[in-house]
Amino acid sequence: MIEELASVALTVDLPEHRLQAGDIGAVVMVHQDGKGYTVEFLTLGSDTIAVVTVTAGQIRPIRANEIAHARELTTA
Repeated sequence: MIEELASVALTVDLPEHRLQAGDIGAVVMVHQDGKGYTVEFLTLGSDTIAVVTVTAGQIRPIRANEIAHARELTTA
């Protein structure tokens, strides 16, 4: 189970929230013993993009050997 405050990466696109697979967020709440999670996604300038509740299969923990990638947020 992923713990609260852990950094995670999306495994799917969530276009309704302007999010793409690989975007990194922080778990702010764990639901039903890890069946779901509420995740906050921020810009590098610390502006919240979305706070989204997802299933366990829609996120994964980030790994220490991964490299972050920046992309410009498209307007809605």
